[in-house]
Amino acid sequence: MTDTIRNITIIAHVDHGKTTLIDSLMKQSGTFRDNENVEERIMDSGELERERGITILAKPTSINWKNSRINIIDTPGHRDFAAEVERVLHMADGALLLIDSAEGVMPQTKFVLSKALKQGLKPIVIINKLDKPDQRANEVLDETFDLFVSLDANEDQLDFPVLYASGRSGWASKEINGPKENLQPLLNLIIDHVKPSKFDKTKPFAMLSTLLYADSFLGRSLVGRIAQGTARANQQIKAINLEGNKVDEGRLTKIFRYEGTKKVPIEKGEAGDIVIIAGLEKANVADTICDLTVNKPISATPIDPPTMSITITVNSSPLAGKEGKKLTSTQIRERLILEAENNVGINFAENENKDAFVISGRGELMLEILLTQMRREGFEMTVSPPKVLIQKDQTGKKLEPIEEITMDLDEEFSSKIIDSMNRRKGKLIDLKDTGKEKKRLIFHAPTRGLMGYTSRFLTLTKGTGVINRIFHSYGEYTGDMEGRRNGALISMENGKAVAFAIFNLQARGEMFITHNDPVYEGMIVGLSSKSGDLEINVLKGKKLTNMRTQGTDENVVLTPVRKMAIAEQLSMLNTDEALEITPKSCRLRKLILNPHERKRLLRSKVS
Repeated sequence: MTDTIRNITIIAHVDHGKTTLIDSLMKQSGTFRDNENVEERIMDSGELERERGITILAKPTSINWKNSRINIIDTPGHRDFAAEVERVLHMADGALLLIDSAEGVMPQTKFVLSKALKQGLKPIVIINKLDKPDQRANEVLDETFDLFVSLDANEDQLDFPVLYASGRSGWASKEINGPKENLQPLLNLIIDHVKPSKFDKTKPFAMLSTLLYADSFLGRSLVGRIAQGTARANQQIKAINLEGNKVDEGRLTKIFRYEGTKKVPIEKGEAGDIVIIAGLEKANVADTICDLTVNKPISATPIDPPTMSITITVNSSPLAGKEGKKLTSTQIRERLILEAENNVGINFAENENKDAFVISGRGELMLEILLTQMRREGFEMTVSPPKVLIQKDQTGKKLEPIEEITMDLDEEFSSKIIDSMNRRKGKLIDLKDTGKEKKRLIFHAPTRGLMGYTSRFLTLTKGTGVINRIFHSYGEYTGDMEGRRNGALISMENGKAVAFAIFNLQARGEMFITHNDPVYEGMIVGLSSKSGDLEINVLKGKKLTNMRTQGTDENVVLTPVRKMAIAEQLSMLNTDEALEITPKSCRLRKLILNPHERKRLLRSKVS
């Protein structure tokens, strides 16, 4: 019965406790046996999700409560995975908005909530982590109401119910000082407040494909909510795109429903339920999967365009093939095409020779996650510096992506941060005093100036600041921006670095390599303390003689090498540089390795 089904999505900022709350809901609703061994953050099934503590892929689950089935969709909190959020909101009748009782309303909360309100969803607000010593639940509730007003919520949406909770401890209460027993108040509120949509079971079957999974046994598995009719195993179905054109036809071989985190096969799925179907080979996200008699597609929200791109080619360094197993352009191309099919937030393009591939995405994190996954799968590749995608308005004026940056930091660092943002053409929009000698700064700045800025921000705030970025809009092009000030220290030989040489060259700048690291001609082994590139020899050892001296030789002490993420390394690149990525190493390099060819090219540009 569709009136016993509730489809809800949980939306929140990164690390505000969505996945932990789902853990507690599943345990208290009887999803698991009493003696079943259950991992923490069970919805974070991916290796990178568990490592980083963030949700990357939207995933549905299901629990039973009071003769009703509640389908819960865990959504990513980071702006780079917004394409996932926009799609899954189509499957929901209501939303749980989770807000940290100390941090309050954060940029990603604002972003995802605006999408939910536009869909007409009625949210339930949960002030989470109430067991924090620095919780300020009453102020956070006021901030939340102001946020709803600023996002043009209607009267029904503004009349939202509020619960105070601790997802980790597994309790929710209607009052701040109310009973802290279990999550039954939340489960009951979902049943009472979220009204299931009205669906017509008598019409022919139709559903909007919302998520796509590649299954090694079943092939392409499409997830969506059945909008009308009934889906039965073995029935003939087709897929039509948003224009109504047929893109695929076949037999519905399998239907699954979520029971907890498991997929359970069923004979038929009815309107209103979230199901997984298999049997189509070409159907994609945003296609309508339907009976052969249906010709009108279900409307889908257009997905925001990508803002950043990188070019990926084969690894052409002298060390190519020593660590990875997947080296050819054909293997890289097939992997990127598969990613573009599964991830609608990514666009794929290639050159005429099909040996250079342009991948466009929503931001640095999305591109970094893709490169990290490929690296772990055994790929070797060369990646160009990221480029911001420039658009033009009707008059031909250049437009570039502008981001809204929210920073929480100690008051003593605010002047340094404002100065660093001014250099990146950022405009200070708001400055708030959040108490305890802390400030909240809000800037609008072009994406071009923010590549790799997070590490710079953490350095300036001595690791105590919190920064969040979100796409704001396309704004007027702000003109040329200075790139990296420091020149590169470039290796002039092939071989293995020697501690004695590195020790004597440390005064020249920051070194990226240590003793016995392999290097090659044209590889960037450090950053110079001055502008202008400098070629150095890191293979030069100490000359040994048979003369003995009184006392001991000078100790060779090397400065520890800074560990950098892929996003930070990409942000350091100039236009004539690239990043070599292998399963075990990431090396900065010049695009043209030979120094004579580099100088010849430079002379030709000048002339």
